[in-house]
Amino acid sequence: MPRFLKPLALLALIALGLFAYTQVMMRVGSGTPPPMAADSEQADTILVDKSDRRLTLLRGNETIATYHISMGANPTGHKTQEGDERTPTGTYEIDWRNENSIAHLSLHISYPNADDIAQAEARGVSPGGSIMIHGILNGWGWLGPLQTYWDWTNGCIAVNNKQMREIWSLVPNGTPITIQE
Repeated sequence: MPRFLKPLALLALIALGLFAYTQVMMRVGSGTPPPMAADSEQADTILVDKSDRRLTLLRGNETIATYHISMGANPTGHKTQEGDERTPTGTYEIDWRNENSIAHLSLHISYPNADDIAQAEARGVSPGGSIMIHGILNGWGWLGPLQTYWDWTNGCIAVNNKQMREIWSLVPNGTPITIQE
């Protein structure tokens, strides 16, 4: 084998291994979620500032934690229809959680609300849905430190997997979330 082909063969083997690993991890799911924090430690409000790319957990007026986030690939403005890759703005709530999602754990945001649905219907489009706070896609967790360098979701709010585990434990279902520009 010519000398210059050896590094290429090694690179191809590594790429094939990573691909196989991610395919397996995507089928496995997120894994066991962490236990919920004590009620006295849980957030009672989530505030997302899209312009600062920050998600803040609050209890009363006290900040519990702040996270740098990634959003939809077209983050400016309110989500108006399926496929626009925007993160919605407005007040919603965390209404359910998925420990077996395609990304490391996920908390569902109650988008679309009645107004979102009515506006989309008036334009003859689907408002979209399945907007979540989630970690990195299963099998790609090692990209965690890099994930905030670009907006890569389809409208969701993403953090690294360690942060997602913390958020999961601190945010009960029913927690209001306000997403602002």
